Amino acid sequence: MLDYHIHEYPNGIRLLHKQVPHTKIAHCGFLLDIGSRDEAPHQQGLAHFWEHMAFKGTEKRKSFHILNRLETVGGELNAYTTKEKICFYAALLSTHFERAFELLTDLTFNSVFPGREVEKERGVILEEMSMYQDAPEDAIVDDFDTVIFGDHPLGVNILGTRESVSRFQTADFHAFLHEQMRTDRLVFSSVSNLSFEAVKRLADKFLAPLPARRGPRVRRPVGPYERKTQVEARPISQAHCLVGGPAYSLNDPRRIPFFMLNNILGGPGMNSRLNLAVREKYGLVYTIDSTYSPYTDTGLFGIYFGTEGKQLARTLGLVQKELKLLRTTPLTTNQLHTAKHQLMGQLAMSEESNSGLMQLLGKSTLDLGRVEPLSEIFQKIEGVTAAELRDMANEVLTDEHLSVLQYVPEGK
Repeated sequence: MLDYHIHEYPNGIRLLHKQVPHTKIAHCGFLLDIGSRDEAPHQQGLAHFWEHMAFKGTEKRKSFHILNRLETVGGELNAYTTKEKICFYAALLSTHFERAFELLTDLTFNSVFPGREVEKERGVILEEMSMYQDAPEDAIVDDFDTVIFGDHPLGVNILGTRESVSRFQTADFHAFLHEQMRTDRLVFSSVSNLSFEAVKRLADKFLAPLPARRGPRVRRPVGPYERKTQVEARPISQAHCLVGGPAYSLNDPRRIPFFMLNNILGGPGMNSRLNLAVREKYGLVYTIDSTYSPYTDTGLFGIYFGTEGKQLARTLGLVQKELKLLRTTPLTTNQLHTAKHQLMGQLAMSEESNSGLMQLLGKSTLDLGRVEPLSEIFQKIEGVTAAELRDMANEVLTDEHLSVLQYVPEGK
């Protein structure tokens, strides 16, 4: 159903393209299999800082020229960093596709990290840190990573620390790229109305000449997990809580069934069990949801909610009640049927986003070596049983397995 093309160049870079005839917009980008978990202790925050600095100057462009190159034709240029990926991407009229392709290649491979720009962007990132710290619903997510993974790189904030960010100089960026940039661990992905032949002609021009850089990946394995309960008093008016623990990795066959279990419990649908039991029935929260983030060798499950301090214990009790229900009571035939079709519908709609589809092509190729078509995923979903979901709930959603982090209002 995806019907996309893939071509690998001798240097290891892979080109992915899906033609969508009805659109006038091209979405394209480089996805690199490099993230904050690849940083050494003295490099904490460097991957994210690099993402920022890529826009601050290349061998042939200053920051002003980078920022205006696509904006002047109504396009958008952006980037993000996660624990395991960095992405530089663009969206614009497909008639200007070559302009985006050339610019993205330039800032991905030819950034120079000017010292003056490093100093300016350092201040921007420190302000970004302050912004997240002022938003407890964001800060608790980062702090929860540390609760689960400790001093492992997955437990370190993607932004790094104020101390580490304050140290970085131009040489640190060049050293990190030399250590981590591997042409066989990056892809260029695109979705547009252009033919694969047209896109490949440009890729032959921009990607094929790049020198090969290959090497083994060395990622620190995740250590043993120990359940924790942590309460922090903060100058806030609302209590915030995150409950969760390690879950299945990207390569685990239980990944898709667990996505379904998470969707039933606290997914984006307003009919999730947590939303119905806590918000709709008792009005105790504005937001309550659960998330599942699979990584290459582990995963993370978490439930987040915010509520009045005096309602914290009651709300947590309701959450634990829903978890127990999943552990002890199998879904009925009708409930299982509904859960399957809800998840399949959500996945199908997500592929309607060409930007999301472009990133899906790249991420799946880097993580799994292939892109799973919806028909294959649907087949796996159809095969999930109520007993399988209950078994996973008894493995991941037990009180003995789940850690708890709470932010509570000071003096209350």
